[in-house]
Amino acid sequence: MEPSNHTRVTKFIMQGLFDHPHHQGLFFGLFLCLYTAVVMGNSLIIVAIVLHPPLHTPMYFFIANLATLDIMCSSSVLPKMMINLMREKKTISFDGCMAQVFAFTLSGGIELMLLTVMSYDRYVAICHPLRYVNLMTKRICISLAIGVWAVGVVNSVVNTLLLLRLDFCGPNLIQHFFCEIPPVLALSCSSIYLNQVMMFLADIFLAMGNFLLTTVSYSFIIITILKIQSSKGKRRAFSTCSSHLLVVTLFYSSIIYTYIRPTSSYSLDKDKLVAIMYTLVTPILNPLIYSLRNRDIKMAFRKIFPFAMK
Repeated sequence: MEPSNHTRVTKFIMQGLFDHPHHQGLFFGLFLCLYTAVVMGNSLIIVAIVLHPPLHTPMYFFIANLATLDIMCSSSVLPKMMINLMREKKTISFDGCMAQVFAFTLSGGIELMLLTVMSYDRYVAICHPLRYVNLMTKRICISLAIGVWAVGVVNSVVNTLLLLRLDFCGPNLIQHFFCEIPPVLALSCSSIYLNQVMMFLADIFLAMGNFLLTTVSYSFIIITILKIQSSKGKRRAFSTCSSHLLVVTLFYSSIIYTYIRPTSSYSLDKDKLVAIMYTLVTPILNPLIYSLRNRDIKMAFRKIFPFAMK
């Protein structure tokens, strides 16, 4: 194979999120407040779960992992996006772009699998309550978490390395407000066939595979709930998994729309809105949906921060 004569791109230009240069300061302040809410909300959840022993259960262990991932996901995108909002020329270095791809792909892949593990936890709790203590031991929960993180790292490393082998010789304008695999692939001047195959396989096994497992878990959960005789028992059982079901719906709808679709249906404006959903809106809503409306979490906050809860 002959060596490439292409000049390697050293930086990319981002299209940005908005085309309103006179309102960039306003948008910067808005996103700064929202990003602060993401970090603070999820950090408080992690602190409460770590410091309050009654929350040392499988469900809250996985919620702490989810809160960590939400911080990672938003932090991989929003700080650089806010910096570019205040710049006339919105750029990112090649290495910075690859790092952003790695971090974003890592958090997204792990969250897919973590939501599946959490659905399994709810399945065991509702369908096999007497065996829950034996099926969801501390050792099993830690093993599941380590496995999820390990697979996520491998997936992110493989996809990032496949990007690094490509030639980027111009143009260098990324049609997005951050570095994500599809818009970066569109700029390559070499064959991206292997990247597309690997990305499609990852989407099938991670997105669709985990979606199928989650669907199966909830099918058994719904069947079990419908068999409960009392309406109070049904409401109580459903309340233990309704929050997770809502988060799963929000997350999977945005992921499937972005990745599991034909290239011809790519729409920049729509994709930006969906990206905002899973990089900002979902990380803000997750602490509220999962924990802040939870009586156990509220009790933990009262004991840990008594001066703030009066």
